[in-house]
Amino acid sequence: MLEHRPIKSPCISVCVMDPATGWCEGCFRTLAEIGAWARFSPEERDRVMRLLPARRKTARAAPAVVESDK
Repeated sequence: MLEHRPIKSPCISVCVMDPATGWCEGCFRTLAEIGAWARFSPEERDRVMRLLPARRKTARAAPAVVESDK
């Protein structure tokens, strides 16, 4: 019998894309990564998951851009 395991995901339901980085402000994935997540192999998902801590650190170190700064 096939075992169905849930797909791990970094999604925290804060789905807002940062135009400066192209990453979701909640999970730090790109739109392409989010869209392909269910089709990714476990190895591909693990590869992206390993990238997220550095993206999170980079995003938090960047100065915030507010609408009036544009």
